[in-house]
Amino acid sequence: MEALLRTSGLAKTYGGIKVLNDMNFDLHKGEVHAIVGENGAGKSVFTKIIAGVVRPDEGGTIVFEGTPISNMNVHKSRNLGISVIFQDISLFPNMSVAENICFGGKRRGIQNWKSIYAGAKEILDSIGADIDLYAVMNEISVGKQQLVAIARAIAFKAKVIIMDEPTASLSSNEVEMLYGVIKKLKADGVGIIYISHKFEEIFSVADRVSVFRDGNLVKTGRIDEFDQQSLINLMVGRELHFLPFHMEGDAGEVLFSVKGLTCEPYFRNISFDVRKNEVLGITGLVGAGRSEVARAIFGLLPLDSGEIELLGEPVHIKSATQAVRKGICYLPEDRRIQGLFMKKNMTVNITVTNLKKILNSLKLLSFKKEQDIVLEYIESLNIKPPLPNICVTNMSGGNQQKVLSSRWLNANPKVLIVDEVTSGVDVGVKTEIHKLLRDLASRGVAIIMISSDLPEILAVSDRIMVMRKGEVVNFTSVAAATQETLIEQGILG
Repeated sequence: MEALLRTSGLAKTYGGIKVLNDMNFDLHKGEVHAIVGENGAGKSVFTKIIAGVVRPDEGGTIVFEGTPISNMNVHKSRNLGISVIFQDISLFPNMSVAENICFGGKRRGIQNWKSIYAGAKEILDSIGADIDLYAVMNEISVGKQQLVAIARAIAFKAKVIIMDEPTASLSSNEVEMLYGVIKKLKADGVGIIYISHKFEEIFSVADRVSVFRDGNLVKTGRIDEFDQQSLINLMVGRELHFLPFHMEGDAGEVLFSVKGLTCEPYFRNISFDVRKNEVLGITGLVGAGRSEVARAIFGLLPLDSGEIELLGEPVHIKSATQAVRKGICYLPEDRRIQGLFMKKNMTVNITVTNLKKILNSLKLLSFKKEQDIVLEYIESLNIKPPLPNICVTNMSGGNQQKVLSSRWLNANPKVLIVDEVTSGVDVGVKTEIHKLLRDLASRGVAIIMISSDLPEILAVSDRIMVMRKGEVVNFTSVAAATQETLIEQGILG
């Protein structure tokens, strides 16, 4: 059977470093072909070449519906029917939801504002997404933005859709919604390239899977030829086993507490404690108010009422600067908009929150201290490419997440709030981040982990707080929790 999309000998070199080598890949109509690999394995570069965003080295070929495509660019790719949902969502932040879905699309009859909004509503209804058509994109949650990006791809009548970590910010309910969309797209003959670090997704949706490692295609096969361990071994080139990380011994004194935090319309009457040696997990549906609670504690949202205590002493935080000075650090879920300085290099992004560590005795910046700190995190988190002066814009999404994690680890926090901290990182680094969080907790740092990934919540947390519609609906120990009970509490309260 003729492939819908086929590549042969694709390669890409940056600064003398070959990041993609002799990539042979094919995709058929009505098929989900998954791609897995560690961060820096070449997945993003490969899909960007197909999308026409990155130009490959000379010699490779791309064939679409049997026709060789020379000099692929964004315009050609789009006209062929290739649509990409990038890991870091590429939408128009100041336009409405409806405009983002239908702007430039191929839907018949979209010629005026009325038809634009009618068309957008039809697509959102078809995937079961309840999103305000008139809402401005930068005012809705990242999870809803992801659903809008998927709706936009449908509006473009794409023949090939590339989904790069499409569930990174989706709740369990929204993930099931996405699975239904994928099933419908397959039935319509759409070919889907699905990139994810979440193995349960790969085994749920994929027909075939290709494993990338260090820029090379290691193996391609039917999904039923693999299990989770064999995929991990192929990805990292060695055996890698994972165990839950939980507190050893009893929790100590209260390190951090909030009482009656309210910030309408986002959340109300939020109270919790975090004790020494423990990790408090916060979960619930996207839009439950989890991230807004974190942003309010960090001084990014003004509180209507409530109290915050650190080591038994009340603290009053009006800005992020004040929060950092008090030792409260926040790793946001949207690394590009809320976290990183995208036009700065890796070194600046890692060291910016703790400048005292890179000053010499004359209070001048020490290049050696700065480089030593960055090289330490490059090694410990395996950041790729290992170039301290690389602009973070040119790094993969997973490696950007590693840089942001390094920043807050370097800040020596008293309270560390992490929001979807392992979004877009590979299975090896995910485990390393979990170990780091547990190590920080054992050293007296109050750890609050917000996550939509229920296996992660159950593997790392000691206690779990479930939120729904801006309120706390339950506290539970990890021993008493299951994925089913957490989903039920998050949906029904």
